[in-house]
Amino acid sequence: MTQTLTITRPDDWHLHLRDGEMLTGILPETTRHFGRAIIMPNLVPPVVTSTDAAAYRDRIMAAMPEGASFTPLMTLYLTENTDPEDVARAHADGLISAVKLYPAGATTNSASGVTNFDNVRGVLEKMAEIGLPLCVHGEVTSADIDIFDREAVFIDRVLDPIRRATPGLRVVMEHITTADGVAYARSQGDDLGATITTHHLIINRNHILVGGIKPHYYCLPVAKRESHRLALLEAATSGDSRFFLGTDSAPHIDPLKENACGCAGCFTATNTMSCLAEVFETASALDKLEAFASLNGPAFYGLNPNADTITLTKGDPVTYPEKIETGAGPVTVFDPGFPLHWRVD
Repeated sequence: MTQTLTITRPDDWHLHLRDGEMLTGILPETTRHFGRAIIMPNLVPPVVTSTDAAAYRDRIMAAMPEGASFTPLMTLYLTENTDPEDVARAHADGLISAVKLYPAGATTNSASGVTNFDNVRGVLEKMAEIGLPLCVHGEVTSADIDIFDREAVFIDRVLDPIRRATPGLRVVMEHITTADGVAYARSQGDDLGATITTHHLIINRNHILVGGIKPHYYCLPVAKRESHRLALLEAATSGDSRFFLGTDSAPHIDPLKENACGCAGCFTATNTMSCLAEVFETASALDKLEAFASLNGPAFYGLNPNADTITLTKGDPVTYPEKIETGAGPVTVFDPGFPLHWRVD
């Protein structure tokens, strides 16, 4: 029996588009289904000023597929030299929707990130004043902290102190991966939200390590124990407005994933909506998919939901390409490890 589900067109509140030939090759994978996306600024060099953001937005628009209806929501990369007034002007001009905090060395192209949080206090206070959200990559990078504990330690050592020191600062905990992240988000007020990725709803650390290292499941923050995945699944399918979709879809060409020091990132833009429909259906929560993918994110960012809709239809398994060929090289599409029966019409 054919089933259909029509929902408000979704948005992606955490997306990597890269630049150049990679941008041109993978942008259509997002614009096909999503109306808007928060665009990550960790290019080389990073997007640190309003001038950088405007130029990057122009490059995205120039790469837009013909007929696409998609709005890139730009961000600035927070450094210890970020000018609070430049941030405020970019926000007032409608150029940026958030500022991104990377602890130095936490993930791909994060070397310019923050080491001393006292040095960005002025920027955070200005953001609280003007209502501009701070998106945080929630991991500490101290060598003495186990990689599987980085998120929980970040909450205690960095995030909670920042929030206590900067009342009114709106914060998005990006790509949470632990029950600790879920619990902290639920303990806070409506000035804190949390994104959850497609792949963290599906994989745990066994997928990366059992039976040989699987580089296309390696991401940062790294996938955790099954108990943490289940906590994320419960949060995403609960309808709780604090939690919304941020795919963290992160393309790398295969030679940079499949080597002795492979890059972190899962590329999920192509099949995310099919994956999510399967996951939510299995959890008997298809009625909560629209809130997670289409409604909660705009509400947090003070935007209206998209005016148009998408329809998903359940039938025979959907076939997606194994790879997206780009001018930069091939990018492997995330494999959920189970058949996908829902397609976007």
